[in-house]
Formats: sequence, C-alpha cells, structure tokens
Amino acid sequence: MNRKLVGIGLALACVVALGSCKPKQSAYKSVYESAKERELEENATASTTVSKPATAVPSYTAESVRKEKVTPVYDSDASGLKAYSVVIAAMAMKPGAESLKQRMENEGYNIILARNDQGMFRVIIASYDSKEQAVAKKNEILAKFRGLGDASTLKNKYGIPFDDWWILQREY
Repeated sequence: MNRKLVGIGLALACVVALGSCKPKQSAYKSVYESAKERELEENATASTTVSKPATAVPSYTAESVRKEKVTPVYDSDASGLKAYSVVIAAMAMKPGAESLKQRMENEGYNIILARNDQGMFRVIIASYDSKEQAVAKKNEILAKFRGLGDASTLKNKYGIPFDDWWILQREY
C-alpha cells in the first residue's frame, strides 16, 4: 500500500511539475516581437525625418591596412614595390600566385609578387607611396571589375574573391 501511495505521489508530482512549466518560446517570441516593433517605429521615424546632406568623407580614411615585412619575389619587381600595395590574393604556394599573376597580366595589369616572413605570397595589383593613392586605385579597379559581372562570375574567371582585397603597408 505504501508503495502504491508513493508511486501515485510521484506521478502526481511529475504532472504538477511538468504542467506548471510554460514554454520558453512565448517569452522569446514576445521579446522578438517588441524588438521588431521598435525597429519598424525607428525606420518610420527615420524615413520622415529630413536630414542634412552627408559630408563626403574620403574613403581612404576608413580603410584599414595590414602591416607586413615583404620582399619582392623577382628582382624586376623591386622598384615597383612601394609603401602601400593593393593585395588581391594571398597564397601559400608559388605556382598558384604565378598563375594568378599571369591571368591578371593578360588583362593588362602589372602584377608584383611579394613574399612575407611567414612564406605567404602576396599578389599585388598596384603599389604606391601613399595610402590614399593605393585605396583610390583599389576602388577604381574593383569598380571596373564589378562592371564586368557579378561576384561569382568574376571568381570563376579569375579564381579570387573580389570582396577580399586589402591594403598592405610595407614594413622595412
């Protein structure tokens, strides 16, 4: 009899315990819905607000750079490697870097191959003494390539992503 009462008591306790738990989804859902409402309100307010025209900020100020000590792979590239370079690819294997160099030179670009201290090859499409010049050239070349097709078409043709170009600041 005691066992039967204990069993019934445990079953009743389980039913009460499980029945009193509310699903957590409703709490998450209400938070999500209130955040969505706030976002809609902010967008509605922003679209009706008249703002002053934005002042043009040169794009080179926000451009980040990576600093590395690099040396040209070929002596003929030494004079072309300046303080700031536009890197279109970083490769671990020299044959891949040379293949990309050849494809881009076929498009009319003077490509420089450089190697950093860790042995990575940097495929450089332009190199300048100032960051401003390098960023401007990067943006100019990217705009030209984007005019030729979408990102997947360009990646298939050249084998590199066109959203991952970066500026290298050469350390000596």
